[in-house]
Amino acid sequence: MSLRRYIIRRILVSIPVLFGVSVITFGLVHLTPGDIVDLMIGQNPDLQPGEAERLRREFGLDQPVYVQYFDWITNALQGDLGPSFSQGPETSTLLVSRLPETIALGLFGWVFAMVIAIPGGIYAAIRRGRLGDDVSRFVALAGISIPNFWLGLMLIAIFAARFGWFPVLDPQTDLLSREMLWWLILPGIAVGTASSASLMRIMRTTMAEELNKEYVTAARAKGLPERTIILKHVLRNSLISVVTVAAFITAGIVSGSVVIEVVFGWPGLGQLLIDVIHMRDVNVIMAITLFVGVAIVIANLFADIVYALLDPRIRDDY
Repeated sequence: MSLRRYIIRRILVSIPVLFGVSVITFGLVHLTPGDIVDLMIGQNPDLQPGEAERLRREFGLDQPVYVQYFDWITNALQGDLGPSFSQGPETSTLLVSRLPETIALGLFGWVFAMVIAIPGGIYAAIRRGRLGDDVSRFVALAGISIPNFWLGLMLIAIFAARFGWFPVLDPQTDLLSREMLWWLILPGIAVGTASSASLMRIMRTTMAEELNKEYVTAARAKGLPERTIILKHVLRNSLISVVTVAAFITAGIVSGSVVIEVVFGWPGLGQLLIDVIHMRDVNVIMAITLFVGVAIVIANLFADIVYALLDPRIRDDY
């Protein structure tokens, strides 16, 4: 199968996934008791009873759930995500204003995970059964087990409040300024720790399996340097599994960013999601959920493409 047909098939398979995410999220939001009008009435008890019905008609909340979903998905496919009932501007404008912060935090977490996981996994595989392997196993288990919100609080308490190496609060400068990039190191570590631990163990296991295969023995018998065998042959074959799993941990990084943004007071989509959930702002909740779903699908699609490039036999399975 050609690479183009393979990519088209993967894209077509992703469409029902996104549709299912939107249906489930929309249904769960509407199953929760209360809506934004109830919250408005609670904050303004002097509102007349007829005003509540008028607001529900204005927001379209008086329609059956399936009608509301059909209207929302129809407008969303045309690029109209609707107004934000609680935040003021259009939902699309609100997302665009918060998106750069979330992308920056996610990239910091991703880079941290890759920088730690791949070299750490290679070192553990080469030193398997020795002290270095035992230390990497302990570090990986700790990284997976520690809750990211607790890790974030400890990083703030130790490196920001205690030693003063990092500012405690967002420096409120340009996103790409030196001060802001320096401040993002701590939340990036908090987001990427669990992912780096998981990838490191996968990298170690895959590398150890590859090192025991016959082509490695043959390469050594030919007198090739160990560095060449590992970096040129073993590493490429080991990265196939790592690339596949790396896409799935995107979900962990995105979901972890929601908690970390609250812990560090970072004004990204995660912080916004918490705020609009409290306000039952359906349009913004659905827009953020859809964005996260698209991001995960794109990450998985990218992983599938890289996987197919590394091992062309994968294309024949679809």
